[in-house]
Amino acid sequence: MNRKELCDYFMIPYRTVTEWERDNRHAPEYVLRLLEYYIRMEKIGKGAHEDGKQG
Repeated sequence: MNRKELCDYFMIPYRTVTEWERDNRHAPEYVLRLLEYYIRMEKIGKGAHEDGKQG
């Protein structure tokens, strides 16, 4: 998942994520925990297939 896909999927403004990456702003800890939880539960990202199975 690239930055634009992440922003679209989680409805986070693109500029906000860019600012996080540039270390100009910091995501609140609870946001990071929620994103991590959601990604794990939905199996989004590396290794996830369209059918939702890891492989």
